[in-house]
Amino acid sequence: MGNAHQGMARRSLLLGATAAAATTLTGAPALAAAPQTPSLWREFTRAPFTHPQIPYVGRAGHRGGALRFPLRPVVADVRDFGAVADGTTDSAPAINRAIAAAGRAGGGTVTLPPGTFRIDDVIRVGHSNVVLRGAGSTRTTLHATKNLTELIGAYGSRYGGDKSSWSWAGGLIWLAPEARWNSLVAAIRAKNWPFEGWTGNRRDEWRPLTPVDPARQGSWTVTVPNPSPLRPGALVLLRLADDADHTLLEHMCGGGPGPEAYTWDDKTKLTSYVPCEWPVRITRVHGREITLERPLPLDIRPEWDPQLTTHATELTGSGVEGLTLEATETSQQPHLLDKGHNGVVFQCAYDCWAHDVTVRHVDNGFGLVAASACTLRHTRVAGRGTHHPYFCREGSHDNLIEDFTIEARTTPAPSNTQLHGINVEGLSSHNVWSRGDMRMGTFDSHRGLPFANVRTDITVHNNGRHGGDASAGPLFGARFTHWNVRVTNGRAGMIRLDGLAPYSATVGIDEVTEFDQIDVPDFAGDLHSRLELYGTTDVVRPRNLYDAQRALFR
Repeated sequence: MGNAHQGMARRSLLLGATAAAATTLTGAPALAAAPQTPSLWREFTRAPFTHPQIPYVGRAGHRGGALRFPLRPVVADVRDFGAVADGTTDSAPAINRAIAAAGRAGGGTVTLPPGTFRIDDVIRVGHSNVVLRGAGSTRTTLHATKNLTELIGAYGSRYGGDKSSWSWAGGLIWLAPEARWNSLVAAIRAKNWPFEGWTGNRRDEWRPLTPVDPARQGSWTVTVPNPSPLRPGALVLLRLADDADHTLLEHMCGGGPGPEAYTWDDKTKLTSYVPCEWPVRITRVHGREITLERPLPLDIRPEWDPQLTTHATELTGSGVEGLTLEATETSQQPHLLDKGHNGVVFQCAYDCWAHDVTVRHVDNGFGLVAASACTLRHTRVAGRGTHHPYFCREGSHDNLIEDFTIEARTTPAPSNTQLHGINVEGLSSHNVWSRGDMRMGTFDSHRGLPFANVRTDITVHNNGRHGGDASAGPLFGARFTHWNVRVTNGRAGMIRLDGLAPYSATVGIDEVTEFDQIDVPDFAGDLHSRLELYGTTDVVRPRNLYDAQRALFR
């Protein structure tokens, strides 16, 4: 959508919604509550890429939020490689052979017929344009008998201590570039938990392409002194370092006296996430002017040494569809000691997806780790209860999780375990959770200064808790938005943002009360956060902020 600035085609439709008719039990027609359009929406339509409280997320997801995923030709059936849907034969080697063959062929679809396939190893999608497709989440099951601790090892973390990194990393279906996955596993087995992002285990797998001239947040174009290394369609990293005064981190929080007075130097976990790395495709090169696939998430300032750079080879155009991953049911482990009965994880992935996928009896459900522009659609977390049903971390940007379900746990939570919910942390931005049914959990920020994320059109039984230690810094940066959220148990924690998140917006939530985990804002003074249509849900127009933003532009 590099030419998105051409105009807003459907604004009048979105602003002109009228009340729908309802029918009473007696059969007499009655008007439903009148739709209400918040002033924040009207403001946003006048400045969609630079609004101070609401981020532009209308291009989040695979191929900018495309409604259809690619239909790649079938190139392999796992049965031809020795997989047997009898529930007892270990079919992981055969499935991985089929996936590898598809990768060597340049891509294609690997099919899994109906039935239950036992897997005693990680299922790895490591080549671009490879799709693993079952017959449907109610028809094809992968039954995982082992966890990541058994398969790979490595209790520990790059942050120190004896926490299990499988509490927030790795999946039994793991989509990551093959070379990146191999280097990660080698480092983990050497008991040296690596950096998990786009630039290698030691953040050294990159080289500069060109510096970038100053630009403002929301711009779709940047100017560079040397465009010769850049090509349309190429994926590059925009790399922003911080300065000694931490003005980049302050900018992520909206700036002003509060962030300027905040103590940043002792937030060692947070500062380990810097430089900020934002992957984006180039759509046009015209002289020194470079058009990007999405608008800039932040300003570009000379003091942050802005550069477009290379990165570790990405996984792109790959997906998982139509299956259930079910771990052997075990008791949930004490907090931060997860064994790694984890679901589906995307790592260093761009323009990838999961569709019609259920995970059951897992420690952690669906993960985005240094993953961007991915879509998770019609996904479900079920079974005995999870630590993180969804986690989004390590600089993951522009992802879309829509039509998702977190089911209520089927067994009581053991003592000393933790439930989070839809998690975002680690400088992750412009991610969207849309049309969700959360029968447990919360809107979890794990600190690490996530910014400019949206949760919209979600029903939540808000019974989870957020996480994050003090060294990870603020819970929220600027431009978080919670829009049309139905809270079934009246608990405020992490849903109502006006007292917590700077330069953010809460629009159309049920009346809620603070109890249980109660937080104080990280920044002193006026947070410049907005609250509208409080105590009102489902009559908010637009009902879904993400859908409305997409509809603004043809």
